[in-house]
Amino acid sequence: MRVVCAILVVLAACGSRSNDNGTGDGGGSDGGGGSDAGDLRFGIVGDTRPANPGDTAGYPTAIITKIWQDMEAESPRVPFVISTGDYMFADTATEVTAQLALYMQARAAYSGIQYPVMGNHECTGATASNCGPGVDGMTANYTSFISTMLAPIGIAMPYYTENVTAADNSWTAKFVFVACNAWDTTQGTWLTGELAKPTTYTFVVRHEGTNAVNQTQCGASQAIIDANPVTLLIVGHTHTYSHYKSTKEIVVGIGGAPLTSGTNYGYVVVSRNVNGTLTIKVYNYQSHGLIDTFAIQASGAAA
Repeated sequence: MRVVCAILVVLAACGSRSNDNGTGDGGGSDGGGGSDAGDLRFGIVGDTRPANPGDTAGYPTAIITKIWQDMEAESPRVPFVISTGDYMFADTATEVTAQLALYMQARAAYSGIQYPVMGNHECTGATASNCGPGVDGMTANYTSFISTMLAPIGIAMPYYTENVTAADNSWTAKFVFVACNAWDTTQGTWLTGELAKPTTYTFVVRHEGTNAVNQTQCGASQAIIDANPVTLLIVGHTHTYSHYKSTKEIVVGIGGAPLTSGTNYGYVVVSRNVNGTLTIKVYNYQSHGLIDTFAIQASGAAA
């Protein structure tokens, strides 16, 4: 753990950040948090991939570049961004390398930290695929995702936790990243332990939403999540934007992958308010117009 301090346009906040992936690996992360609305502020982007396997020429470079540029231009500043998975649609190591390079080139437009979750396309592409210690082994998709997107932030496994503490210790938050496509009993034990740790805010990040999680090896993750306090379940996989109050779930799959609804591409910004509630705003990447906005309490209930 290391102490970090971020000075933003309106509010200066200094907080403590740490991460843990249950392996003894991992390290600290930069960035603080602050805005005119409070002192926790972060973005959400995803999914980003071409429509067809191996179609590197059709990668949605222009869309994801504009989204990262928009995130960089947000004021107050967005110190870190969560991404919901599926950064490629590739069958060979060459395609994987080329598509991740395009993604990271676009991501370079944003100067903050990115915390990515693993999607099914970071395994074999099949929703039910299971990589790493699972049945589908160490694919090029899996190993390149780890080395390109996780290793630079000090993460060695595709599941991990990031912790944020307020400067005055008035609140704490944890971001728990679940890898449905690298699931085993070790991850299940880790998830149970992480969610049991008390924090003011708990954000669970998982690629597959509740409507698809039982198609993966990590269906049991939902029972673990349901047994613990959760502020917001952040997912992708479905290429649309949705918010489901009943499951405290936000679907952000509008990062360049072929859309499954009339919602345009865009991104999300979450800000903590001075009264402890959170405001969630969903933006159109072209016009910066609001697609949706809502507010929740730390419990996940509507504010």
